[in-house]
Amino acid sequence: MAGSGALLRQCPLLLPQNRDGTAYEGFVTAQGRDFHIRVLLPVDFQLKNARIECSWHLKKILHEYQHILKQRLHSCPDLVSFMVELKTILEIALKNTQDLHIPRPPEYYSCLVRDLEILGWNKVTYVDTGLTTIKLKAEDSCGRQHLIALKLNAKYPTEPPDCHVDFPVQFAISWMPQNSLIDIYNQFLAALESLKEFWDAMDEIDGKTWVLEPENPTRSSTTRRIAIGTNVSVNVEVDPRHPNMLPECYFLGADHVVNPLRMKLNNNMHLWDPEISLLQNLKDLLEIDFPSRAVLEKSDFAKDCGICYAYRLNGTTPDQVCDDPRCGQPFHQACLYEWLQGLPSSRQSFHVIFGECPYCNK
Repeated sequence: MAGSGALLRQCPLLLPQNRDGTAYEGFVTAQGRDFHIRVLLPVDFQLKNARIECSWHLKKILHEYQHILKQRLHSCPDLVSFMVELKTILEIALKNTQDLHIPRPPEYYSCLVRDLEILGWNKVTYVDTGLTTIKLKAEDSCGRQHLIALKLNAKYPTEPPDCHVDFPVQFAISWMPQNSLIDIYNQFLAALESLKEFWDAMDEIDGKTWVLEPENPTRSSTTRRIAIGTNVSVNVEVDPRHPNMLPECYFLGADHVVNPLRMKLNNNMHLWDPEISLLQNLKDLLEIDFPSRAVLEKSDFAKDCGICYAYRLNGTTPDQVCDDPRCGQPFHQACLYEWLQGLPSSRQSFHVIFGECPYCNK
């Protein structure tokens, strides 16, 4: 494989396991430590389709960096550059892991226990054995349960803990050395109330319509793909800071069904009333009633792809629909693109490919 010499220089302990150069196994070294790793490449050497297998220890160290590693796999041109990136990320991960294990002074523990007692142990859902990670629970004014995870370093309370929340917006705390956990908790409660109207709007959509995507929405999710009818849906993107304003709407379905909905939205946009709920506004502007959860099942809208015969493919659902009113068969974009590429009669203009429907040949 091209670049094997460069790979040997970067990772002398990572050796090819076959002549094709599609399998490598050995060790990656960082901070004087060796970690077992195995890399399996597809025959076209596309890194985005590569499989990385490693020891449980390395997996644990890189756990919080998984999304970064996936991005690097997609963007790196070859295995050498990815291994350089991997070593850099591993160096950072090891350094952060070591920081967590710096011995804490006695004042750290006495101060933290005092803060927890003032806050109230009933608000604590988790504390690790080293007293470095704490999870607190809170209930907003609508009774929704929320969690905040705190990672404390050895200099607490001089330095603030890292805070992790399931919010659609960034949660930044203000901190002074004399502050305590109760100050973070109060800021957390204030942030919950500032997002109340956003979560009210999303909960109403989740409770009264059939949401096709995301399947299990988190509190940070700002989009909902709502079923309108068979093979017709609308994707709404709600601004969490202004949830009562008109959201971005993107319709999915055949043109003959979608175009009238687009026209209604454009013609009725001036009727949007921020004093009534987002869902009611959408009904009024589109002049429709969304299919009721009480009457219909999700399977009435969740139609399988006409090519791969599955509903979910790599996390995506069928979002391309045949424009012929008598057909209306849905397809995954990836399946349809691959199918049309194989047809001699199809044509491509820029990034759009045109061809016959696999079902009705229109």
